[in-house]
Amino acid sequence: MMKRKRGIIAAGFLSSFAAITLVGTPSLFARTDTNSTVSKLEALSKFTRVIGTVEKYYVDDLTINEIIDKAIKGLMANLDAHSSFLDAKSFKEMKIQTSGEFGGLGVTVGMRDGALTVIAPLEGTPAYRAGLKSGDIILKIDDKSTLNMTLDEAVSLMRGKPKTKITLTIVRKNEPKPIVVTIIRDIIKIQSVYTKKAGSDILYIRVVSFDKKVVHDIKKALAENPHAKGLVIDLRNNPGGLLDQAVGMVDLFVDKGVIVSQKGRIKEENQVYKAHEKGTYKKIPIVVLVNGGSASASEIVSGSLQDHRRAVIVGEKTFGKGSVQIIMPIGKSEALRLTIARYYLPSGRTIQAVGVTPDIRVSFGKVTVEENHFALKESQLKEHLKGELEKIDGKTKEEEKEAKTPSSENVITTEDLYDDNQLKEGIDILRALIITQERK
Repeated sequence: MMKRKRGIIAAGFLSSFAAITLVGTPSLFARTDTNSTVSKLEALSKFTRVIGTVEKYYVDDLTINEIIDKAIKGLMANLDAHSSFLDAKSFKEMKIQTSGEFGGLGVTVGMRDGALTVIAPLEGTPAYRAGLKSGDIILKIDDKSTLNMTLDEAVSLMRGKPKTKITLTIVRKNEPKPIVVTIIRDIIKIQSVYTKKAGSDILYIRVVSFDKKVVHDIKKALAENPHAKGLVIDLRNNPGGLLDQAVGMVDLFVDKGVIVSQKGRIKEENQVYKAHEKGTYKKIPIVVLVNGGSASASEIVSGSLQDHRRAVIVGEKTFGKGSVQIIMPIGKSEALRLTIARYYLPSGRTIQAVGVTPDIRVSFGKVTVEENHFALKESQLKEHLKGELEKIDGKTKEEEKEAKTPSSENVITTEDLYDDNQLKEGIDILRALIITQERK
């Protein structure tokens, strides 16, 4: 029996296979009594008769291997959205995705109610630049309909050589007709963690996906900002990643108790992940931003911090992907991807198909500001007079701005806040938490 390190829990494109367990195929009649053995033999006899009938009478001439493959694919597709049969081609592509670079779009997808749905585009990728959004339904990939297409087939079609073109037909909420989007594939390289400051006392940490360096990078950011009084963790459109990084991230802020548990039918697959006191940031107030594109590892982090009452969760309900898949080889070149467990938060609630509900629901959008027309005119007059002074002093407006304003790449500006209602709400809540803490 061959095993690989367990860890990645996000389903879909660019996310899914690198740390899934490989196990041997179980015996068909293992641990069965006589009655159940007879029942299985009767069921297998019926299955054999169906295969024989299809082989003999179906309009197209199919080989027995083709019929069996179709039967297995149908079985796996009817179990759940994440279980599937990996034929030789799919199994090979999975290994490529696990171990090497490949051309792609930079979008995580999953099946929701039978439809191929965008979980989240990853920042800085072709899909993100093309404007794909969480919740978009992919109706066609080039000229092929995605109806009745498996997740693996869809992922295979979207992956391809860098600099090649792909056309997606998208159904989007509140749009009157489907949208056609053309995207150029590229090698996907993502910076998973980056930070900004909101004023002098709040540290903003954006986690794009949970790769193997997330906990290290967050520790580094906290060490470099020892005077931060509050923390905003942005997990919006984060499709997930490595389980150990999600657990490690929660462990940074929770000093005891269960972080997440994994439960299935087989006792050996059950796991409980607990927090440790050492190195914990116990006192810093935290706000976590989530939305419909926050899935898997993001839901473990936000839900666990919520259950421990360690953070205020702000935004929109998350995607709801909390199941565990393993890869079970069938022979040398084929395999099953099978759901064998679900993740449960400290309170015992499940994530799968439910998601995490924010403490404070805030829709994304710009902040509405009522204009003061007199103040606007006064502001314009001052700008005009400043321009006249610059002519006298020999300084351009750009030079003055560069001399006085820190790089906006590392600072959340007023414009950023008014363009992002969820971020503004999160920072306002965090400032209230900081004030409350300081008054104690």
